Amino acid sequence: MVQDITKVILGCGGNIEESRMTTLGSEFAVLMLVSGNWHTLNRLERGLEKLEDGDELTFTIRKTGEKKAQEDRMPYAVDVVSLDHEGIVFGLANFFASREIEIADVATRRYAAAHTGSPMFSVQMTVNVPADVNLAQLRDDFADMCDRMNLDAILDPVKG
Repeated sequence: MVQDITKVILGCGGNIEESRMTTLGSEFAVLMLVSGNWHTLNRLERGLEKLEDGDELTFTIRKTGEKKAQEDRMPYAVDVVSLDHEGIVFGLANFFASREIEIADVATRRYAAAHTGSPMFSVQMTVNVPADVNLAQLRDDFADMCDRMNLDAILDPVKG
């Protein structure tokens, strides 16, 4: 599938700038940022329509612009591991949203613990922390929230 999609993009004069591809359950999901000249989008739409096979494949194309850089933000990596339970992602999202901290990227995974087989859950996030946030207080509040939710977590600056 990746070969077929990328062949269409290349054939339309498009270039993949960023992408995320993964299998979720029995489905394969792709999210791509494709650049090209003014008629790449029309050619891309027609090319991808040819790949759609009934309900087997679905494509949605949207035009987008460049995201405005926020120079007053510091990127931080959030890494969480826990026994799986409801509300982990919501709790993290609520924590950062209530402090006006943008969540830039999220990846989650459920898996079985190596020796016990217990259901585990991991979250990796990138958040953009405003420069005026007191980092010591943020770390303390984050640690408290993780303790309440029984999460093993790290909040560290993203290193270049």
